[in-house]
Amino acid sequence: MKRDKIIYWITTVFLSTGMLAGGIQQTLQIGGYNEIVTKLGYPLYLLTILGVWKILGVIIILLPKLPLIKEWAYAGFFFAMTGAVISHFAVGQSFVEAIPSIVLLVVTIISWIFRPSERKLIP
Repeated sequence: MKRDKIIYWITTVFLSTGMLAGGIQQTLQIGGYNEIVTKLGYPLYLLTILGVWKILGVIIILLPKLPLIKEWAYAGFFFAMTGAVISHFAVGQSFVEAIPSIVLLVVTIISWIFRPSERKLIP
């Protein structure tokens, strides 16, 4: 039980930090995201949409309770990261270029699996 909480909080803090940093950079269209999104063939306005949703998702995941909205936040992170990984591979980029997205995808899954019962939809 204690081990699960430690795993949850380590992965959740890592996930939140990564998503918040990326969300802010995407919302403000800084930090090289314009180049990444352009190489993937997506319009730049997609950055703002993804960035705002990531920031909101981090807030929801860190707040206590709200289990239904947490499920949506985790699902959003899962879809965003699987979409990013697939996009990198679809345009012929290497595994190395997809590593940040893969890491955040794995951390999303681990955080979701190890979340405490009070943060689950059905405890």
